[in-house]
Amino acid sequence: MPNVLVRDLPDEVHASLQRRAEAAGQSLQQYLATELTRLASMPTMNDVLARISRRHGGRVGLDRAVADLDEERSSR
Repeated sequence: MPNVLVRDLPDEVHASLQRRAEAAGQSLQQYLATELTRLASMPTMNDVLARISRRHGGRVGLDRAVADLDEERSSR
């Protein structure tokens, strides 16, 4: 399994991560592996924007959208 080495991490950042790991009942290594895995599984903002730009469908103006929401909320 590959390894990652982070150098020159500010002391306060290291301490904060260490506290979070302890609060989660994990070693710092376990905590960082979990957080990095979570981070890698999330799409980047560019990925999200690209996906949105590929979508096709109807377009609703702001005024119509607000009116539709008002109508929906008043019917509850």
